[in-house]
Amino acid sequence: MADRTEPPGKRSLLAELHRRHVWRASVVYIGAVWAISQGISQLAPTFGLPATITRWFVVAGAIGFPFWIAFAWYYKLTPAGLRRESDVIEHDPDLHRATGRRLDFWIIGVLSVAVVLLLTNQLAWHLGTAPGDITASISEQSIAVLPLVSEGATKEQKYFSDGISEGLITALSQFAGLKVIGRTSSFQFRDSKDSSKQIGQQLGVAHLLEGSVQYSGDKVRINANLIDANDGSVVWSRHYERPSTDLFALQDAITTAVAAALKSKLLHGHTVESQSDRPPGGNVAAYTALLQGKANAASLSTDGLRKAIDFYHQAIAIDPNYAYAYAGLAFAQVSLGSQLIGAAQSEAYGKARAAADKALALAPDLGMAHQAHAAVLSGADGDAMGALAELRRGLELNPHYAGAIANLGAGLAIVGQLDQAVAMERRAIAADPLRLVVYVNLSNNLAALGRLDDAARVAQKAVSLQPGSLMAHAQLANIQLLQGNAAPVLAWAATVQDPTTRLWFQTAGWIVAGDQAHADSALKEFVGKYGNDQLYITAQLYALKQQPDTMFAWLGRAAAQPGSGLVQGLLSDPLLLRYVHDPRFAALCSKLGLPVPGKPAPAAAASAPSSLADAGALPFELVQG
Repeated sequence: MADRTEPPGKRSLLAELHRRHVWRASVVYIGAVWAISQGISQLAPTFGLPATITRWFVVAGAIGFPFWIAFAWYYKLTPAGLRRESDVIEHDPDLHRATGRRLDFWIIGVLSVAVVLLLTNQLAWHLGTAPGDITASISEQSIAVLPLVSEGATKEQKYFSDGISEGLITALSQFAGLKVIGRTSSFQFRDSKDSSKQIGQQLGVAHLLEGSVQYSGDKVRINANLIDANDGSVVWSRHYERPSTDLFALQDAITTAVAAALKSKLLHGHTVESQSDRPPGGNVAAYTALLQGKANAASLSTDGLRKAIDFYHQAIAIDPNYAYAYAGLAFAQVSLGSQLIGAAQSEAYGKARAAADKALALAPDLGMAHQAHAAVLSGADGDAMGALAELRRGLELNPHYAGAIANLGAGLAIVGQLDQAVAMERRAIAADPLRLVVYVNLSNNLAALGRLDDAARVAQKAVSLQPGSLMAHAQLANIQLLQGNAAPVLAWAATVQDPTTRLWFQTAGWIVAGDQAHADSALKEFVGKYGNDQLYITAQLYALKQQPDTMFAWLGRAAAQPGSGLVQGLLSDPLLLRYVHDPRFAALCSKLGLPVPGKPAPAAAASAPSSLADAGALPFELVQG
């Protein structure tokens, strides 16, 4: 009875909130908003809704929360209808208590739905990202641009047809709500004998754009077909024949036709040209030089990179304002520098910095310019935090570019932001589902977080994507070592052709198996043959052997060796992170200009390059696509 007779003015605010069931109403509201937002985020791709719809729903929910609190203060929804709170409490206390119990049931129901949706989302990730398992979530507004076939007298000029294909991928990525698969995955189906349905299922898309290109110097011919991936039917087909000077208008015509067929509109503030690789002056000769540069740079060989640099210079000579060519030049120079030493390396890195600065000066809103600057900051300057800021800006400017998503995931892992890296890598897989390196990175980062079962599943997917990939098998072996399962590692290592990789995994396998004699003998052999050149991975063996003093001694040497990979791997290495609480680990992070785990990065150090830059070890893919 005290609850009804105590004067309201003498009650505390908390007591009054409790008496009026405001707390219960708040929990119901927050739980409902969360559950609905979970449902929207899962269903949005199916109905072709933009990814931002969930964000705006949550914002609207936050705005509506104070109004809900005011409503809960004055009114109650009772079995007898909507009643003023004061009438219920003063005249019908039993109904007041029944309303409280009713809200309790609502709380249980809403939170149960939210938990089910959350578990469904997690299950969809585990079962839905492998090729062939994602058909249930395929949106009608999704497309993959297959590499256009180079025909006729210019059949050997694959660089040109590939460039046109990449240009279409970039252009279509500027449309809201349209899922466009990245180049790495799409181009795996060059000359494929798979049916359109098989390709669509593996890429998770409802449509395919295919065709052919013939370029004769003064004339360009393009056949383009939009295919329904489910049944192979042609949605529309066009044949274009234009003077080569009209190449970019022709690309726009194809892009516009595809977007219209899929009922997509440009992202707010974007144009088809905003993130394209076209020269600002519209010169086709400059464009073809750029395409040849990209084609040669893709090999990442020293000769290929030098040829690429020559082609980029040709493009710039034709159009001095060609920001994209300067970005490509920066990528090529920093990659070349990673393969050189001494003065030659310093010269290459200096040219890379100059090219990246020029690209940014010419086009500050070009995402690729920021990507190139990030590569310079990380590869040449060892500035992991500065590179991360540039990667974020690059993705902000070009939010659907698969390479930018993957690179940001790598950049986040470098500075130890592993949860965020995992989330970004999942986005990258959705955008480019056959991009092997993202699966490998994701598996490693899950392992670094202690999620070994999840890491093993992702590594198995990587192996299934490319059964012949040494990188994929090595990652799976890494996880098996962490799980204490040495037998399959030793069996696989015996088949490896590369001698360094073979001996490392044999040594690691015998350590995990507890075979002391074989482990000590193999470790001695590894150190003698490869230790001076492979300081970082030698330290990993001592980490696995649980000898931290020796491990930190090798890590100290690696920190002073350009190209050791230590900066890129330290904060996401499952073996080394076992010693994260050792004061020597924090000291090593500080020495390398990396954030110290558990401590905020000092403002002054957030963009300061390390004096011991891990030059040459690049975490980002330098192929622009």
